[in-house]
Order: sequence, then C-alpha cells, then structure tokens
Amino acid sequence: MAACDTCVVRNRAICAGLAGDELAALNAIGRRRTLEAGEPLIWEGDESVLVANVIEGVLKLSSSTEDGREQIVGVVYPSDFIGRPFAGAAGHSVTALTDARVCVFARADFDRFASEHPKLEHKLLERTLGELDRTRKWMLLLSRKTAQEKVATFLLEMSDRLLETGCEGPSIGPLRKFDLPFSRQQVADVLGLTIETVSRQMTALKRDGIIGLPTRRSVEIIDRTTLEDIAG
Repeated sequence: MAACDTCVVRNRAICAGLAGDELAALNAIGRRRTLEAGEPLIWEGDESVLVANVIEGVLKLSSSTEDGREQIVGVVYPSDFIGRPFAGAAGHSVTALTDARVCVFARADFDRFASEHPKLEHKLLERTLGELDRTRKWMLLLSRKTAQEKVATFLLEMSDRLLETGCEGPSIGPLRKFDLPFSRQQVADVLGLTIETVSRQMTALKRDGIIGLPTRRSVEIIDRTTLEDIAG
C-alpha cells in the first residue's frame, strides 16, 4: 500500500475514508502515470476505459464544436476525480494543462471495486453533486454576467481552487498570488469572450489597483473585497 501511504491527496480524494485493507485492494488495481503539459489522457467519444484521481497538476476537460473548435468545459485539480465510471463512452477529452501526476484505474476494475465498497460510491455521488453545483454556477456566469463580472469571477474561482488544492503556496496576509494554468486565449474560450476583451478587463483591474499582473500568467489579488463586489 506504499503508493496510498505516500499519496499527498489521500485525505481529500474519493478514496478518503477507506480502511487499510480497502486501500490496499484499490492500490492493487491502480497505477501512477506522469503527464507532460499538453499530453492527453482521455479522448472525447472514445470508449471509457479508464478513470483517475489527480495527484498533482491541473488538467482541462474539453469538447469539440461542430466546426472543429475546442471548448473548455471544466478544469480539474489535485484530489479531483476524472473519467466516467459505469459509462460506455467518454463525454469529453482530458488533457494536462501543466505537468501532472494521476492515479489511473482501468474502468472495469474500478467499477467492480466501487460496486463492492459503498463508501467509495458515496464519495463518487458527493463529487458528482458538487460538480453539478459548480456547473450550474458556471451556466449563470456565462449567460447572465458582464465581461467584467466574468473575469472577476474567474480569477476568484482560480485563486480559491488553486490555493485549496495546494497547487500554489499559502497566501501571505491579504494578498493571493498564483499562476494561471491558462493562456489568455484559453481564458477567453472558457468565458465566451474574445482575447481582446479579456486583456482589456485584466488591464482595467490592474489599473484600478484591484489585481497585479507581475507576468503574463501571474496574478496577484490585491483588493479581494472589491473583486468580489465586481463578481457579484
């Protein structure tokens, strides 16, 4: 059970709460895999043959539009679960945004294990409901909010998730600094905006002293209260 004993996300992943013998059985059907930034793990539409826990790094979930463009539909962080248990086909592609490590399971083996361990099934249900809540909030963001509100909400979401999952170091005082795993174009795609609009909004937030932009991908939230007010 060495891999589980040294896993940095063990207490936050879906396997949290499993007893020692159950973890040993789960570890026996899993394997660690390292991904480089840009490397795919799952392809949309392919047979769902694997599922995984994210140990380190950030990955994107994406789908292809009818005209062949990529639409990012979600982001997963350490301790998040990816893949479709009990399903025939993958609903979206999964690709590493940063260098990442994942704990991979053959879907058939995982399905069998989950059906025999109610605690794991319960964790899966909790995660699914949590994702549903986030998806509903994201639908509100895309359909109702202004460009400024979208960018503010996005920055707060990224700050909270990256800090919560340990992708960035702890915040110091009221400031929160982090590196976006997205390019500006990808941020625009996620928010349904143009890259020019995203750049204008980021520049305006910097000009007003609400955020800092030390580099093109680094963000420093200086005035979180005002940013939250803008986000609505």
